[in-house]
Amino acid sequence: MRALLVVNPAATTTSARTRDVLIHALASEMKLEAVSTEYRGHARDLGRRAADSDDIDLVVALGGDGTVNEVVNGLLHKGPDIDNLPKLAVVPGGSTNVFARALGLPNDAVEATGAILDALANRTERTVGLGLAAGTPGTEDESVPERWFTFCAGLGFDAGVIGRVEQQRERGKRSTHALYVRQVMRQFLDEPHRRQGIITLEVPGQDPVTDLALSIICNTAPWTYLGNRPIYASPKASFDTALDVLGLQRLSTPAVTRYATQLLTSSPEKGPRGKHAVSLHDLTDFTLHSKAPLPLQMDGDHLGLRTSVTFTGVRRALRVIV
Repeated sequence: MRALLVVNPAATTTSARTRDVLIHALASEMKLEAVSTEYRGHARDLGRRAADSDDIDLVVALGGDGTVNEVVNGLLHKGPDIDNLPKLAVVPGGSTNVFARALGLPNDAVEATGAILDALANRTERTVGLGLAAGTPGTEDESVPERWFTFCAGLGFDAGVIGRVEQQRERGKRSTHALYVRQVMRQFLDEPHRRQGIITLEVPGQDPVTDLALSIICNTAPWTYLGNRPIYASPKASFDTALDVLGLQRLSTPAVTRYATQLLTSSPEKGPRGKHAVSLHDLTDFTLHSKAPLPLQMDGDHLGLRTSVTFTGVRRALRVIV
């Protein structure tokens, strides 16, 4: 087997020594080329190169969810083709690693590498669905390129939090769960649309859902992790179905207190619920429109402001070693 290892040298939880050990372990079992990323988008370019090659069977992403997202977007730059595209393996190296953990991999890079080598020896893999987002035709965002995501996206509040975290990281702050909690509070205090949402959810064949103040799109469950605690925004979401949506129409102090408590106590059987909570399961196509530009995030990366985004749930999009 010929494999390309895409290494993010800035990965939060892996040292240079650990990366060397992992590279040696993988190279002992396959013909391995290891490349360290040097700029934002480099992992996407490497994934594209692997997709266009004739001799790469596997791409291993060593990094956080952002690195995995870039690799996936490179692999699928011409669309899904599970019979001909290289398979993907993920070694978690970020602060949260939602995609890897949702696949059932250990959250430790060394243990995950061992699990991947066992899976390769036993020829075990699974085919997962992915989400695809693009600018909506006929709107000012129609020229925005489409982009794949592996586990979640969001328009509005949660994307604003991620944008704040990225600003703090650019100032030298470490990506910790405490940093995220602080930015959630600041986003809440500064949120201009928390009492009257400006997002409309349109699903073909259904009545529009209006006045959403928050919209979270899930491709799997859990939605994220707070330390070792899984957080379920859409408990029914799965790599085997299309996309789930959680929308909240109120972000007042009582509502946020209630929904935050529900998220912190969520489980695979129970997520946020209430009069102003909207939960939709297994949606193949839908659009989010906003009356004003709002931040957009995918897989934990802030992607700027958008007024309209069309989402597609694509089943059986990628083969993953697990």
